Amino acid sequence: MDILHSKILGEGKPLLILHGYFGSSDNWKTLGNKFAENYQVHLIDQRNHGRSFHADIFNYEILADDLYNYIQHHQLENLHLVGHSMGGKTAMLFAATYPDLVDKLIIVDISPKAYEPHHNAILAGLNSVDFSIQNSRSLVDKQISSYVPEIGVRQFLLKNVYWREKGVLDYRFNLKSLTENNSEVGKSIPKNTSFAKETLFLKGENSGYITKNESLLINPHFPNHKIVEIKNAGHWLHAENPSDFYEEVVGFLG
Repeated sequence: MDILHSKILGEGKPLLILHGYFGSSDNWKTLGNKFAENYQVHLIDQRNHGRSFHADIFNYEILADDLYNYIQHHQLENLHLVGHSMGGKTAMLFAATYPDLVDKLIIVDISPKAYEPHHNAILAGLNSVDFSIQNSRSLVDKQISSYVPEIGVRQFLLKNVYWREKGVLDYRFNLKSLTENNSEVGKSIPKNTSFAKETLFLKGENSGYITKNESLLINPHFPNHKIVEIKNAGHWLHAENPSDFYEEVVGFLG
């Protein structure tokens, strides 16, 4: 059985963090080190991302199973779980499926609802790269810029480009599987799932992922939830306003 790759920092109660689509555990390194002053932090790469294994199957049920196998492997219990975007959907489904393992749940800028697929331009850009021609980071950046004009998004994506061998670049994520299973990422959490323990939803002030009326939709799944807005931040609120993000998380975990 393949076990997810992770970086484990610090000591204490386990705090597990799941990155979003096209992300990796590296995105959480700075905050992870800060959380590690009080917790045993697990920065996890989900399947087809970061340094974890690649697989054809990719959906939230299997991502929750991967997390369960990881937790059993490391003999963890009574843990805090944080998930951003796609990782938030994995965290929601996991907590609802295995509520006895989770103490508190933190969901970062995502709701249980379905989202229209909106990563087509990113996937087209990533798939347009030919590493035998685009053989430097700057050439890869130039190639995807016509598909993805936002510099910040490109910088985020380029973190996944690495030297597979001398002179040969590649993506860390499994682009083939992510492209084929793109429709899975926007799917809603199943209707009958719920988690009764304390749940914090953090939304970016400038992000549209969690709207004003979201509480009505969240409540059937997470009856013991609250939504807190992080100012001066969009969808990547943990990167855009890490200090407020940190304060809210630590305050909630107590």
